[in-house]
Amino acid sequence: MIHSQDPASEIISTRVFDVSRDRLFAAFSDPKQLAQWWGPKGFTNTFDEFDFRPGGDWKFTMHGPDGKDYANHTRFIEIVPAERIVYEHVAPHFRMTITLADAGTGTHMTWCMQFETPEICERFKPICIPSNEENFDRLAAFLG
Repeated sequence: MIHSQDPASEIISTRVFDVSRDRLFAAFSDPKQLAQWWGPKGFTNTFDEFDFRPGGDWKFTMHGPDGKDYANHTRFIEIVPAERIVYEHVAPHFRMTITLADAGTGTHMTWCMQFETPEICERFKPICIPSNEENFDRLAAFLG
């Protein structure tokens, strides 16, 4: 469980997408769509489990462009269709809160990664900030 409420423990990434909240939510909630765009540039995915409900597990392997495999395990905490997805990532441990809000004819998406301490957060910023942007780029291209 994440205990820190310190903003220094958070990485926040945002973008506006030119699609409805329902369309953007579908890109997350449908594993066939999600597997096509999830991860930084050059990554592919193999999903072993995708139980999209509170308490459900998402277990997958990200295959990097360097040939390395990265095992991932998350547990969904809260899901509000077309509004919010919250999950706990097991290792490295953080809580991700994805929010979707109307932005004109599009959708403003916010990712808030909350780490246990500011020190842990600082260690991951050089990786997460550019990776989040690459992930958003892939999502935008997928949504067309």
